[in-house]
Amino acid sequence: MRSVLAECGGLAVDAGTLAIDDDLYAAGLTSHGCVGLMLGLEEQFDVEFPEKLLNRRTFESIAAIRDAVRGLIDGGEA
Repeated sequence: MRSVLAECGGLAVDAGTLAIDDDLYAAGLTSHGCVGLMLGLEEQFDVEFPEKLLNRRTFESIAAIRDAVRGLIDGGEA
């Protein structure tokens, strides 16, 4: 997850230095970076984010992203 975040998120800080509950928007995540991050996650984990998960809260932290992806992998939605 961190590698996708580092590659696609366009953060102002090193993704490896962030705690799982740090605010990614405060770390420099923009709406453009969020789209890139979502696309990278979909490719990496072979999932598709439904429209109801396309919101700020889903991508606010590594923990929130992890929970959303885990829910999609498990066959449900987060």
